[in-house]
Amino acid sequence: MSEGRRPVTPTPMRAAIARRMAQSKREAPHFYVSAEVELDALLALAATRNEDRPREERLTVTAFLVRAVALTLAEHEAFNATWNGETLELVEAINVGVAIAVADGLIAPAILDCANLGIETLGERLRDLVARSRAGRLRAAEINGPTFTLSNLGMFDVSAFTAIVTPPQVAILATAKTEPRPVVRDGEIVVRQVMTATLSADHRAVDGAAAARFLGDLKARLQSPGAWAEAAPGIAG
Repeated sequence: MSEGRRPVTPTPMRAAIARRMAQSKREAPHFYVSAEVELDALLALAATRNEDRPREERLTVTAFLVRAVALTLAEHEAFNATWNGETLELVEAINVGVAIAVADGLIAPAILDCANLGIETLGERLRDLVARSRAGRLRAAEINGPTFTLSNLGMFDVSAFTAIVTPPQVAILATAKTEPRPVVRDGEIVVRQVMTATLSADHRAVDGAAAARFLGDLKARLQSPGAWAEAAPGIAG
Protein backbone atom coordinates (compact mmCIF):
# COMPACT_ATOMS: atom_id res chain seq x y z
CA MET A 1 0.00 0.00 0.00
CA SER A 2 1.32 3.45 -0.90
CA GLU A 3 2.32 5.64 2.01
CA GLY A 4 -0.51 7.92 3.11
CA ARG A 5 -3.20 5.91 1.30
CA ARG A 6 -5.83 3.70 2.90
CA PRO A 7 -8.02 1.59 0.62
CA VAL A 8 -11.69 1.40 1.61
CA THR A 9 -13.84 -1.43 0.30
CA PRO A 10 -17.20 0.00 -0.88
CA THR A 11 -20.27 -1.15 0.96
CA PRO A 12 -22.78 -3.07 -1.17
CA MET A 13 -24.93 0.07 -1.37
CA ARG A 14 -22.01 2.27 -2.44
CA ALA A 15 -20.98 -0.30 -5.05
CA ALA A 16 -24.54 -0.40 -6.42
CA ILE A 17 -24.66 3.41 -6.57
CA ALA A 18 -21.33 3.45 -8.41
CA ARG A 19 -22.56 0.96 -11.01
CA ARG A 20 -25.85 2.70 -11.68
CA MET A 21 -24.42 6.22 -11.86
CA ALA A 22 -21.59 5.13 -14.14
CA GLN A 23 -24.12 3.37 -16.37
CA SER A 24 -26.29 6.47 -16.50
CA LYS A 25 -23.46 8.86 -17.40
CA ARG A 26 -22.05 6.38 -19.91
CA GLU A 27 -25.29 5.56 -21.71
CA ALA A 28 -27.66 8.49 -21.23
CA PRO A 29 -26.84 11.78 -23.00
CA HIS A 30 -27.65 14.19 -20.18
CA PHE A 31 -28.69 17.79 -20.64
CA TYR A 32 -29.68 20.36 -18.04
CA VAL A 33 -32.08 23.28 -17.70
CA SER A 34 -32.24 25.58 -14.68
CA ALA A 35 -34.62 28.20 -13.31
CA GLU A 36 -34.67 30.54 -10.34
CA VAL A 37 -37.90 30.07 -8.41
CA GLU A 38 -39.31 32.64 -5.98
CA LEU A 39 -40.72 30.81 -2.95
CA ASP A 40 -41.96 33.72 -0.80
CA ALA A 41 -45.63 32.76 -1.19
CA LEU A 42 -45.00 29.07 -0.62
CA LEU A 43 -42.86 29.68 2.47
CA ALA A 44 -45.51 32.00 3.90
CA LEU A 45 -48.18 29.37 3.31
CA ALA A 46 -46.04 26.67 4.91
CA ALA A 47 -45.37 28.88 7.94
CA THR A 48 -49.10 29.47 8.39
CA ARG A 49 -49.91 25.78 8.08
CA ASN A 50 -47.18 24.87 10.57
CA GLU A 51 -48.04 27.44 13.26
CA ASP A 52 -49.63 25.04 15.75
CA ARG A 53 -47.89 21.82 14.74
CA PRO A 54 -45.29 19.94 16.75
CA ARG A 55 -41.89 20.19 15.09
CA GLU A 56 -41.91 16.54 14.03
CA GLU A 57 -45.24 16.97 12.21
CA ARG A 58 -44.49 20.13 10.27
CA LEU A 59 -44.94 20.24 6.53
CA THR A 60 -41.54 20.54 4.88
CA VAL A 61 -40.59 22.31 1.69
CA THR A 62 -39.79 18.87 0.29
CA ALA A 63 -43.43 17.82 0.74
CA PHE A 64 -44.60 20.85 -1.24
CA LEU A 65 -41.99 20.14 -3.91
CA VAL A 66 -43.17 16.55 -4.27
CA ARG A 67 -46.78 17.73 -4.61
CA ALA A 68 -45.87 20.31 -7.25
CA VAL A 69 -43.69 17.84 -9.15
CA ALA A 70 -46.45 15.20 -9.19
CA LEU A 71 -48.99 17.66 -10.56
CA THR A 72 -46.56 18.86 -13.21
CA LEU A 73 -45.73 15.30 -14.24
CA ALA A 74 -49.46 14.72 -14.80
CA GLU A 75 -49.30 17.46 -17.44
CA HIS A 76 -45.99 16.35 -18.98
CA GLU A 77 -46.26 12.57 -19.28
CA ALA A 78 -43.00 12.16 -21.22
CA PHE A 79 -41.12 12.90 -18.00
CA ASN A 80 -43.06 10.29 -16.02
CA ALA A 81 -41.52 7.52 -18.06
CA THR A 82 -38.73 5.00 -18.44
CA TRP A 83 -36.28 4.42 -21.28
CA ASN A 84 -35.86 0.74 -22.03
CA GLY A 85 -33.43 -0.11 -24.82
CA GLU A 86 -34.83 1.89 -27.72
CA THR A 87 -38.30 2.50 -26.30
CA LEU A 88 -39.83 5.27 -24.19
CA GLU A 89 -42.49 3.76 -21.92
CA LEU A 90 -44.99 6.15 -20.37
CA VAL A 91 -46.08 5.16 -16.86
CA GLU A 92 -49.64 5.71 -15.70
CA ALA A 93 -48.89 5.89 -11.97
CA ILE A 94 -46.86 8.89 -10.78
CA ASN A 95 -44.29 7.60 -8.28
CA VAL A 96 -41.98 10.41 -7.17
CA GLY A 97 -38.70 9.17 -5.76
CA VAL A 98 -37.13 11.29 -3.02
CA ALA A 99 -33.37 11.19 -2.46
CA ILE A 100 -32.69 10.33 1.19
CA ALA A 101 -29.27 10.16 2.85
CA VAL A 102 -28.74 6.98 4.87
CA ALA A 103 -25.80 5.68 6.87
CA ASP A 104 -23.85 4.13 4.00
CA GLY A 105 -25.05 6.05 0.98
CA LEU A 106 -28.09 7.50 -0.74
CA ILE A 107 -31.38 5.97 -1.75
CA ALA A 108 -34.39 7.43 -3.56
CA PRO A 109 -37.51 5.42 -2.73
CA ALA A 110 -40.85 6.43 -4.18
CA ILE A 111 -43.96 7.92 -2.72
CA LEU A 112 -46.21 5.68 -4.76
CA ASP A 113 -49.14 6.91 -6.88
CA CYS A 114 -48.89 10.37 -5.37
CA ALA A 115 -50.58 12.58 -8.00
CA ASN A 116 -53.87 12.61 -6.09
CA LEU A 117 -52.47 12.88 -2.57
CA GLY A 118 -53.16 16.09 -0.68
CA ILE A 119 -50.30 17.93 1.00
CA GLU A 120 -51.22 16.64 4.48
CA THR A 121 -51.12 13.03 3.34
CA LEU A 122 -47.93 13.67 1.39
CA GLY A 123 -46.29 15.12 4.47
CA GLU A 124 -47.21 12.01 6.47
CA ARG A 125 -46.04 9.66 3.71
CA LEU A 126 -42.75 11.52 3.38
CA ARG A 127 -42.00 11.39 7.11
CA ASP A 128 -42.80 7.68 7.14
CA LEU A 129 -40.65 7.05 4.05
CA VAL A 130 -37.63 8.82 5.57
CA ALA A 131 -37.97 6.91 8.84
CA ARG A 132 -38.31 3.53 7.17
CA SER A 133 -35.46 4.28 4.76
CA ARG A 134 -33.08 4.91 7.63
CA ALA A 135 -34.36 1.84 9.48
CA GLY A 136 -33.94 -0.39 6.41
CA ARG A 137 -37.66 -1.21 6.21
CA LEU A 138 -38.57 -0.15 2.68
CA ARG A 139 -40.89 -2.18 0.47
CA ALA A 140 -39.66 -3.50 -2.87
CA ALA A 141 -42.18 -1.38 -4.79
CA GLU A 142 -40.84 1.77 -3.15
CA ILE A 143 -37.26 0.91 -4.07
CA ASN A 144 -37.94 -0.21 -7.63
CA GLY A 145 -40.94 1.95 -8.51
CA PRO A 146 -39.84 5.60 -8.93
CA THR A 147 -40.86 7.14 -12.25
CA PHE A 148 -39.12 10.49 -11.55
CA THR A 149 -36.78 11.60 -8.77
CA LEU A 150 -36.47 14.74 -6.63
CA SER A 151 -33.10 15.46 -5.02
CA ASN A 152 -33.48 18.34 -2.57
CA LEU A 153 -30.38 19.78 -0.89
CA GLY A 154 -32.23 22.81 0.41
CA MET A 155 -31.23 21.99 3.98
CA PHE A 156 -27.53 22.48 3.09
CA ASP A 157 -25.52 25.54 2.09
CA VAL A 158 -25.74 24.68 -1.61
CA SER A 159 -26.83 27.36 -4.07
CA ALA A 160 -27.21 25.09 -7.11
CA PHE A 161 -26.28 21.61 -8.31
CA THR A 162 -27.02 19.07 -11.03
CA ALA A 163 -28.05 15.46 -10.45
CA ILE A 164 -27.51 12.28 -12.48
CA VAL A 165 -30.59 10.62 -13.95
CA THR A 166 -31.33 7.26 -12.32
CA PRO A 167 -31.96 4.65 -15.03
CA PRO A 168 -34.40 3.70 -16.40
CA GLN A 169 -36.01 7.02 -15.43
CA VAL A 170 -35.58 9.86 -17.91
CA ALA A 171 -35.29 12.89 -15.61
CA ILE A 172 -34.39 14.10 -12.12
CA LEU A 173 -34.95 17.46 -10.43
CA ALA A 174 -32.23 19.00 -8.24
CA THR A 175 -33.31 21.77 -5.86
CA ALA A 176 -30.92 23.82 -3.74
CA LYS A 177 -31.30 26.07 -0.72
CA THR A 178 -33.73 28.97 -0.65
CA GLU A 179 -31.94 32.24 0.01
CA PRO A 180 -32.60 35.99 -0.27
CA ARG A 181 -31.56 37.29 -3.69
CA PRO A 182 -32.08 40.58 -5.52
CA VAL A 183 -34.63 40.48 -8.33
CA VAL A 184 -36.00 43.22 -10.56
CA ARG A 185 -39.70 44.13 -10.32
CA ASP A 186 -41.09 47.07 -12.32
CA GLY A 187 -37.60 48.47 -12.73
CA GLU A 188 -36.85 48.28 -9.00
CA ILE A 189 -34.53 45.90 -7.18
CA VAL A 190 -36.32 43.95 -4.46
CA VAL A 191 -35.27 40.99 -2.32
CA ARG A 192 -37.06 37.67 -2.73
CA GLN A 193 -36.57 34.16 -1.33
CA VAL A 194 -35.17 32.30 -4.34
CA MET A 195 -34.34 28.65 -5.00
CA THR A 196 -32.43 27.33 -8.03
CA ALA A 197 -34.03 24.26 -9.59
CA THR A 198 -32.15 22.23 -12.21
CA LEU A 199 -33.77 19.53 -14.32
CA SER A 200 -31.44 16.83 -15.67
CA ALA A 201 -32.91 14.85 -18.55
CA ASP A 202 -32.03 12.02 -20.91
CA HIS A 203 -31.83 13.44 -24.43
CA ARG A 204 -32.78 10.06 -25.91
CA ALA A 205 -36.24 10.45 -24.39
CA VAL A 206 -36.97 14.20 -24.28
CA ASP A 207 -35.73 17.41 -25.85
CA GLY A 208 -34.72 20.81 -24.50
CA ALA A 209 -37.94 22.60 -25.38
CA ALA A 210 -40.02 19.96 -23.56
CA ALA A 211 -37.75 20.22 -20.51
CA ALA A 212 -38.05 24.02 -20.56
CA ARG A 213 -41.85 23.79 -20.64
CA PHE A 214 -41.87 21.26 -17.78
CA LEU A 215 -39.61 23.45 -15.63
CA GLY A 216 -41.55 26.58 -16.53
CA ASP A 217 -44.85 25.04 -15.47
CA LEU A 218 -43.28 23.73 -12.25
CA LYS A 219 -41.88 27.19 -11.49
CA ALA A 220 -45.24 28.85 -12.08
CA ARG A 221 -46.95 26.33 -9.80
CA LEU A 222 -44.41 26.80 -6.98
CA GLN A 223 -44.62 30.59 -7.20
CA SER A 224 -48.43 30.54 -6.92
CA PRO A 225 -49.21 27.76 -4.42
CA GLY A 226 -52.91 28.55 -4.03
CA ALA A 227 -55.30 25.63 -4.32
CA TRP A 228 -52.79 22.92 -5.23
CA ALA A 229 -51.01 23.28 -1.88
CA GLU A 230 -54.17 22.96 0.19
CA ALA A 231 -55.10 19.83 2.11
CA ALA A 232 -57.71 18.44 -0.29
CA PRO A 233 -56.50 15.80 -2.75
CA GLY A 234 -57.03 15.87 -6.48
CA ILE A 235 -55.18 17.27 -9.47
CA ALA A 236 -55.54 21.03 -9.36
CA GLY A 237 -53.61 24.23 -9.81
